[in-house]
Amino acid sequence: MMTINTPHDFESVIPQYPVKLENFEGPLDLLVHLIRRHEIDIYDIPIVLITEQYLEYLELMQELDLDVAGEFLIMAATLIQIKSRMLVPRPETAEEADAGDPRDALVQRLIEHQKYKAAAELLHERETVRSAQWMRPDNRVADIAGQPIEREIEVDLFSLLQAFQAVVARARERRPLELPAEIVSIEQRIKQLLARLSETEACGFEDLFEGDRSRSDLITTFLALLEMVRLKLIRLFQSGAFAPIRVYKRARPADAPRPPGVEDDA
Repeated sequence: MMTINTPHDFESVIPQYPVKLENFEGPLDLLVHLIRRHEIDIYDIPIVLITEQYLEYLELMQELDLDVAGEFLIMAATLIQIKSRMLVPRPETAEEADAGDPRDALVQRLIEHQKYKAAAELLHERETVRSAQWMRPDNRVADIAGQPIEREIEVDLFSLLQAFQAVVARARERRPLELPAEIVSIEQRIKQLLARLSETEACGFEDLFEGDRSRSDLITTFLALLEMVRLKLIRLFQSGAFAPIRVYKRARPADAPRPPGVEDDA
């Protein structure tokens, strides 16, 4: 788990109000995301490209004031070391020839990680099917059963970061407006986003950043969305890997965390 603290320029009106995100993916998940994004052969990773993009994600997470776990920094150091070994020419000795490709250990870790994730997902799927077959469905399951099947897949955090990078890149192309700075808290932005989502069944992820005039505004909106996911105020879906992200306002479960300053209107 990682803790997201709001940037000091946009500190919440509630003292020390943390934005938390449960079950944050780890550094191996980020590498898998980058490999799939570029359709790379896992046995022939272009280490320069992957290292540069990994460091870009790491820099973005730090700019968002994420409490980046030490394992992310260790992986960054590992990638840089592998990159250096592959770029710096060395006189090849018999001992070095037997050492093999510097990427081999990383590849094996990624393969084992993917096997573990696939096994965990399979067990979760079987448990879900078993529960549906043998357990008496509660009201929540009954409600879901009465709705059309949702064919989208939920979004992982690195896909969100990728979409946010695209939003920031487009914002750089816009001519900046010379307007007085307005400090907006996370709670205020959550209320604004909920009001926007109440007007439509679904909204594009990038559309929610339309009114943001500065990079700080963009960051505030992104952190508000992460907090809304944790509070179960919204759901995020993609029709497939790397497809556009859609945002839905959801009816909050009774056991969902109660957001400070946001009324429970679900």
